Amino acid sequence: MTSGTDRTAVAQTPTTIDDAVIQAAEAALDHVARARSAIGSVIFGQEHVVELALVTVLAGGHGLLVGVPGLAKTKLVEAMGTVLGLNGQRIQFTPDLMPSDILGTEILDESADRQRSFRFIKGPIFAQLLMADEINRASPRTQSALLQAMQEYHVTVAGVRYDLPRPFHVLATQNPIEQEGTYPLPEAQLDRFLLQIDVGYPDREAERRIVLETTGLEEHRPTAAMNAETLMGIQRLVRRLPMGESVLDAIVSLVRSGRPGDGPEELTRDLAWGPGPRASQALALAVRARALIEGRLAPSVDDVAALAEPVLKHRMALTFAARADGRTMSEVIARLVERLG
Repeated sequence: MTSGTDRTAVAQTPTTIDDAVIQAAEAALDHVARARSAIGSVIFGQEHVVELALVTVLAGGHGLLVGVPGLAKTKLVEAMGTVLGLNGQRIQFTPDLMPSDILGTEILDESADRQRSFRFIKGPIFAQLLMADEINRASPRTQSALLQAMQEYHVTVAGVRYDLPRPFHVLATQNPIEQEGTYPLPEAQLDRFLLQIDVGYPDREAERRIVLETTGLEEHRPTAAMNAETLMGIQRLVRRLPMGESVLDAIVSLVRSGRPGDGPEELTRDLAWGPGPRASQALALAVRARALIEGRLAPSVDDVAALAEPVLKHRMALTFAARADGRTMSEVIARLVERLG
């Protein structure tokens, strides 16, 4: 996650913030506030989900939205594409979907002088915001088509490399209830998602508003709050925000405590495996993005605690015995967070 010439090290801890960063942050705060408001005008009762989705994109990552049907996951991604000024594409994952349906394919062209050559037709993955709807319904072969793209921002077809548009983000959805005919995502692909965003039911008042505002003759549509260039500028700013030693220590301590053999025995005995260093990188980026969204120029340990579950939940697994005893990953992570003090 830290590769690239324009990326600063996540462990950078400057003691002061220069004027250029402060000025850039002031401009970014206005764009982010307008984006949050615009998304909130069409997504009701999911403020926490909207915040985590924005954290994911501002941190430059990919997100996995997990929730039952009908909770506006698709609408959220569509709204984010409009508000952030990104070119969006949607792929409905099905068991018969092939990798070429995502990446694209080569066709044989014949010119006027009857010369034949292959021409590459780009697939829907060549978008700035890709919605992978019900990603676990496709076969592992098709799911793997996203792996290279999500990590390296390019794809390889017939031995030729094709760079993806920048920025490039995948927001995938997954239904946690109906598992018949699905293919669980492999751990290597789950690790590529910066956050797992659990989408729950709205409260009563939010649901009343949903019913009133979406069943009339006119439906409100969001407006753009920025464009792709502005978004990439904010993403670079997020990486420049300072992170204190206490926050860095909290991130490393939290992630390491979730590994069998490193963490407390009374907690890690329930774990089959724990998070790797990519979880620490994800937390370091996500806490900075959350701080910026909330109008702060540096993250705190509270940000680490708030983002621990969405960063760690899909990067850890319970043992069979722990699942049989009714323990959940959320409970384990909450107890790990308590140890941060």
